[in-house]
Amino acid sequence: LHTDMHEVIGHASGQINPGVGTPKETLKQYSSVSEEARADLVALYFIMDPKLVELGVMPSLESGKAQYDGYIRNGLMTQLQRLKPGEQLEQAHMRNRAMVTHWAMDMGREDGVIERRERDGQTYFVINDYGKLRDIFGRQLRELQRDKSEGDFQRIQQLVESYGTRVDADLHAEVLERVARL
Repeated sequence: LHTDMHEVIGHASGQINPGVGTPKETLKQYSSVSEEARADLVALYFIMDPKLVELGVMPSLESGKAQYDGYIRNGLMTQLQRLKPGEQLEQAHMRNRAMVTHWAMDMGREDGVIERRERDGQTYFVINDYGKLRDIFGRQLRELQRDKSEGDFQRIQQLVESYGTRVDADLHAEVLERVARL
């Protein structure tokens, strides 16, 4: 359902302000990652909408919560298994997921929306408030759409470079070690 909403609603929505060039022109090398993040955020925001349950698209909002759990886990940890030690994130979809999840952690830090925990030497990320996380995803979507609509290269560059490229070397090593045992 997330993928369907990402592709059909996410990529089909949003407008550029009159007189602003295309994202390829204004956002340059960050055009793809910002568009993938925006489409993901559309899907993430709407996957927790009770209307989907009312329409029978989902059995309950527990499906949305499961998507949030998986998305956060993938963006912060799981996708790191695809990188070699010392590599940074470069692929647009990986950068997008890292940017959205790290930015969400930062935005929700004061309220403890997403918590990093360790148990038996293993790292886990726990969502403590799904409603507040949905609100964060909505704020991120609003900001990314504004940046795209206005062609704000510097803002997109700052978001991607701050949240979507760097890899925590210790967490990466842990992920690789955990995956190797599988």
